[in-house]
Amino acid sequence: MILFAFRRFLGFAVTLLLAAIVIFWLLDLLPGDPAQFILGINATPDSVARLRAQMGLDAPAHQRFIDWVLGMLRGDFGTSYTQRAPVAELIWGRLGVTLPLSIFAMVISMAVGLPLGILAARRRGKALDTVIMVTAQTGVAIPNFWFGMLLTLLFAVTLRWLPPGGFTPWDEDSGAAFRGLILPSLALALPQASILARVMRTALVDVTGQDYIRTARAKGLTMGEAVWRHGVRNALLPVLTILGLQFAYLVAGTIIVENVFYLPGLGRLIFTAISERDLVLVRGATVILIVAVTATMLLTDIAYALVDPRLRERSAP
Repeated sequence: MILFAFRRFLGFAVTLLLAAIVIFWLLDLLPGDPAQFILGINATPDSVARLRAQMGLDAPAHQRFIDWVLGMLRGDFGTSYTQRAPVAELIWGRLGVTLPLSIFAMVISMAVGLPLGILAARRRGKALDTVIMVTAQTGVAIPNFWFGMLLTLLFAVTLRWLPPGGFTPWDEDSGAAFRGLILPSLALALPQASILARVMRTALVDVTGQDYIRTARAKGLTMGEAVWRHGVRNALLPVLTILGLQFAYLVAGTIIVENVFYLPGLGRLIFTAISERDLVLVRGATVILIVAVTATMLLTDIAYALVDPRLRERSAP
């Protein structure tokens, strides 16, 4: 198991390095000069050149990349061009919104999707199964930003139960902060819950045809007892992979939802930085998202290996 985890960690490190290279070069190729953007169109060439030197933009690209990577390893992501603040502080302040939002959405999707998938598998071929699967397919097809606007129209504008947007800091009013994340969490959770329901149903239907389920039935267990005691755990194996992918998607896919609900999260920070040509901030925030995604996939692989020892055996030399 240690060797398996070590190999996965090496893959994690290589992925981060390759991602850092791609992010740096792609952003470096974008048209426009950050120094010119900051000073405005009326700035003189000399003032633009001086600002480029102060920002380190006059150094060769490979040297700037090495300095950037070494700085990140020390926890220094640089200083934002436009906000004149350390990028690490800006990112840390926004994670207090993005991480709870992603976690809440993940909990909701699991609480809704897994029971519906199990229920649909238990009622396979019946009317309830059809209703759940049609609903799940609809949930997958609905864009989360459009669903978020519908939720806002119903619960914020019509019923006035929840705020339509914005965010109150946790240290000021934790209750208001939690209420501000309910609608965005629901908007993010809908397609994920639909996917989980479909995957759980398919996995459980496959499991119910296995020999150990028939053996459990022959020993006197009902189908429901056999599925619950022996089938659900084995059906969760493919679900673990989907959960890892979904959490990575939720962390990286909050940009649109955060802009719909005007949440000061990491996604909105990246959106604003792109519009302001703040490349240092874009790079730092994007790297944090990639670290979150790849770390989630690493933990998913390890969890999968703990549940299914066959994966460790296949990876052994």
